[in-house]
Amino acid sequence: MKHSFGFCIFFAVFSHRFFGTKCFNQATANGDIMIGGLFPIHESVNVTVNDDGSESRVCDRFSTARLVQSLIMVQAVEEINRKRELGNLTLGYLIRDSCGEVTTALIQTQAFMMRNCNAQQQSSPPVLAVIGDYYSEISIAVTRQLNLEYIPEISYGSTSGFLSDKIRFPSFMRTVPEDDHQARAIAQILNNNHWTWVGLVTTDGDYGRYAIERLQHYATKSGICFAFTSVLPELLHGDSCNESIDSTVKNIIDNKNVSVIVSFAKANHMMHIFDKLLKYPQGRGKVWLASDNWSQSSEVLNTTNYDLNDIGTIFGITLKSGNATRFEQYLNDLNENPNHHENNTFLSKFLKEHELKSSEELKKMIYPYAVFSIELAVKAIAQAVKDLCTDRDCKTKRLDPPELRRALRKATFHMNGKNYSFDEHGDLNSGYDIILWKQTSKDSLDVHEIVANYNIETETLTFTSREAKQALDSLIGSVISRCTDSCKPGYRKTSVTGQPSCCYQCEPCAENYYSNTTDSEGCYPCNPTQYSEKNSSACTAKKIDFLKWDDVRLIVLLAFTSLGAVLTIAVGIIFLVHWNTPVVRSSVGPICILLLLSLMITFSSVILFGGEPNPYQCQVRQVLFGLSFTMCVSCIMVKSFKIILAFEFDPVTQSVLKKLYKPYLIIGVCMAGQVAIVTVWLILNPPHVLSDSQQNVILEFCDENSASAFGVMLAYIGLLALICFGVAFKGRKLPDCYNDAKFITFAMLIYFISWIVFGPVYVTVKGKYLPAVEMAVILISAYGILFCQFFTKCYIILCKKEANTENAFLRDIRKYSMDQRASEDELPSNGIENPTLSFSMESLPSSPSSDSLTNWSPVMQSSESSNSLSLSSVEPTAKHA
Repeated sequence: MKHSFGFCIFFAVFSHRFFGTKCFNQATANGDIMIGGLFPIHESVNVTVNDDGSESRVCDRFSTARLVQSLIMVQAVEEINRKRELGNLTLGYLIRDSCGEVTTALIQTQAFMMRNCNAQQQSSPPVLAVIGDYYSEISIAVTRQLNLEYIPEISYGSTSGFLSDKIRFPSFMRTVPEDDHQARAIAQILNNNHWTWVGLVTTDGDYGRYAIERLQHYATKSGICFAFTSVLPELLHGDSCNESIDSTVKNIIDNKNVSVIVSFAKANHMMHIFDKLLKYPQGRGKVWLASDNWSQSSEVLNTTNYDLNDIGTIFGITLKSGNATRFEQYLNDLNENPNHHENNTFLSKFLKEHELKSSEELKKMIYPYAVFSIELAVKAIAQAVKDLCTDRDCKTKRLDPPELRRALRKATFHMNGKNYSFDEHGDLNSGYDIILWKQTSKDSLDVHEIVANYNIETETLTFTSREAKQALDSLIGSVISRCTDSCKPGYRKTSVTGQPSCCYQCEPCAENYYSNTTDSEGCYPCNPTQYSEKNSSACTAKKIDFLKWDDVRLIVLLAFTSLGAVLTIAVGIIFLVHWNTPVVRSSVGPICILLLLSLMITFSSVILFGGEPNPYQCQVRQVLFGLSFTMCVSCIMVKSFKIILAFEFDPVTQSVLKKLYKPYLIIGVCMAGQVAIVTVWLILNPPHVLSDSQQNVILEFCDENSASAFGVMLAYIGLLALICFGVAFKGRKLPDCYNDAKFITFAMLIYFISWIVFGPVYVTVKGKYLPAVEMAVILISAYGILFCQFFTKCYIILCKKEANTENAFLRDIRKYSMDQRASEDELPSNGIENPTLSFSMESLPSSPSSDSLTNWSPVMQSSESSNSLSLSSVEPTAKHA
């Protein structure tokens, strides 16, 4: 006891000698459990160096708001005692003034680390925990000193992330979140409003440096840049401070594109900045985003001749607010007995100066966040004490600081119906409120309007009401703070060498690329079914393109197809009506009907080349054309062989040809070859639908899938056509009534020319009109056969009936025979008798019945007596189709 009293005397003398402080500048109340309090009741210190080298420290700039915060602690302690929450134990307190300065705070902290002296020279219980300080740089120094005796410190406002390090600061706890969360919330606010070019003001301390580092971390992720960063000295004294203020003001004025400024400075720093900044028109009308350091400090405008309208808009982040109803009632009762507060020298002096208006002045300085944080700190200490003293008598067996520190880290405490506890870092992540400053009148400034809440766990910002959101949007909704104008949709941002990422150029998106957001980082490719023009903000669906039915070219081709089909039917009717005439019978009638049927199928296959393609259509159209045209050429080949057989004069050759001449077998064999080709094609690589994505359309077309199979099919038809051409060319000089050979030759020439031209065109031409090219070639080939094989005969049948008689045919044959005899007489004799032409018209069938549909052929026979025509030597040589 004597030792404690002596140390108290020594500390008092030492403090007064070297620092000019006094032991009684405090607020105190006895109790079984003592709690220390450290509040910046004064905001700064004037230091004077005495002649003997010692210092005199005089705290100035009294802060009513900080006095109110100390009273929150007093009221919370008294309420716990009044409700006897700790049973027979009572809480006491010892509150000291840190004066907002580290050295002074350390001097005052000595009072918490010794047994304090009272008037009766009796020792009081030691301080087991300390509530405070508000500023992080003070708490960092104080908690290191308190940790020498394991005294826990619970701050109600120190938010620096450095203090979460339990290796360096094991005794520190706080009822507020660390600044990492505040920096994240500020970055989200900037990002939500698209403010990417902002200014930054802070103080040169642990709090300011950490806040800048975390804000820059999150701002970089969101594409936010800082046009300038002004760092102010911790103490506002001397020329260096004035230079820093002037430099900050100049930065704000010079950066015209900066409309939003984030400030982590202290309230007194902001007061000096506004005092100089608002003298310049360029410094007015800004948006200030205030940190919890000064977001509720309305005194920043008290010393200026300007109001909030001159500044612009101030909104900021404050710590979680509490219910101040009970505390307001406590302040109302202060004036009842001013002498009762003599143990609180700060409050006693204030009450004497303000007399009857004191409670009103104090209530104006209530910060709701302080009510919440300080009351929660007192609740935490009370709960830890209750947990420790449940099974022990703490009056006789006193607690020590290490015990209380351990209990605080484990305690779960209650306030306003909610449970709270410290996490492993000693933090309590209660969240933030977003407040908006409002000027209700010239002399009235309301800074306590909460417009939104920030949830730390979900990292979301929620407005308190629709009206609050509208109020904030009306003030900041049109504010633009960017280095360059935004890139509109259809453009992308490109960096400029030597400039921050927020200062960029806008480059238009290329064709088939788009950007649909403002300030897009890049242009994105359209998917294959879409396209876009240059500088597009969206992709447009490509139109599906193919040879449509309403296309003029297809209509023309279909018209020719229909005409060909009609003409084919007309020819068939004409042939059937004149079935027994020599022209029809000489054309091998049944084979002609089969030929007309195959032509009809060929014309029908042309229709499948138009319209929207589908897999079935792609496979059927080529197969149908290949088989039908193969039948056409096979029928023509049979007719060619028949003509040569009819006029072959060599008996040996004629005998061989008669044995080989099997019309339907020849047609069947030719068709079987083509059937085999298309069957293998359809099984291995069938034609299918393909899509070709072009600039603004998707071309759908049938792809043969196997160019070799398609080529083999056409080559097979070409081979048959070549045989027809050769055979027909040999019989080109037959009588006029047998002039099919000439027209077969001409028809095959048309076929060859059209398909030879088709080959290069098919390979080079691309697009929806490629099927039209093939349609045209097929039509040309079909029309060539139709015209050359049938139109001349129809002309004779309909217009020259006199030539469609037996006499006319005999006359032509007689003339041909005489011409042949004359040419042979001119040849040298080789011992062989000259042949004569014997021809019988009686062999012609009288009706097209199935039993008499046999063809006839004039046969050259030897005759010694005369060159007469014998009508009894006719031999049937082929079926009459």
